[in-house]
Amino acid sequence: MVAESDAGQSVLTCALPQLGPSRCSAQQGDEDGVHHSQVLKCVEPIRLDEVVVGQYEGYTDDPTVPPGSKTPTFASVILRINNERWDGVPFIMKAGKALNERKAEIRLQFRDVPGDIFRFTEGLAFCMDAAVEWVLPPVLDLIDLKSPGLEMSTTQSELDLSYRQRYQNVKIPEAYERLILDVIKGEPSNFVRRDELRVAWEIFTPLLQLVDGGKFHVIPYSPGSRGPKEADDMAEKAGYQRFTGYVWHPPSLSAI
Repeated sequence: MVAESDAGQSVLTCALPQLGPSRCSAQQGDEDGVHHSQVLKCVEPIRLDEVVVGQYEGYTDDPTVPPGSKTPTFASVILRINNERWDGVPFIMKAGKALNERKAEIRLQFRDVPGDIFRFTEGLAFCMDAAVEWVLPPVLDLIDLKSPGLEMSTTQSELDLSYRQRYQNVKIPEAYERLILDVIKGEPSNFVRRDELRVAWEIFTPLLQLVDGGKFHVIPYSPGSRGPKEADDMAEKAGYQRFTGYVWHPPSLSAI
């Protein structure tokens, strides 16, 4: 299972524990690993009705792919952490190939607060939404704020930290340079512990076995799309609201 086994397990052991751990009592890599492992152990078994797998049209045209292959190139899965802090909060994971965008993203969407004074205001499209993007785009926080002027309307903007533009005269180490330095220093915080890795595979292995056994319908989707529509429907059913219309433009220091 291309999309799920590689990206799914990797994101599970890296991104999810970073979002969901309890507070550490010290800034030590080993203690971070303990808390990450505790989070993963609280992940409930994946519900089969909260899984969507797909394959982009034309995948089997590749001469290296067996005819009639049902290997998924897209997967969306909802994970649920069974503890006091995250009870009832869905963690929606999505990975795929030949999609409309190439990015790695963590998106946090906050629920409406009781007594929201903007909820019933005509003309206001208020989205309690924040996105943090990394790897291909720079670090980016997407927030809602009041538009300048006298009218009570909101707009989306970003808190942007584009390293290449902001720190042009500073040598920024590559990812593996930093990791090799951590190895030399004996710093374990950027590495996955053995128990984290084992628990992560215990979460995904039953699902992978079902997919490999043909128990899931692999939904075709068009290259350049967001993936199967069923994935968006599943996320919406879980409570996620998708907002469109905002486009991020990379900054330029020449405009400052």
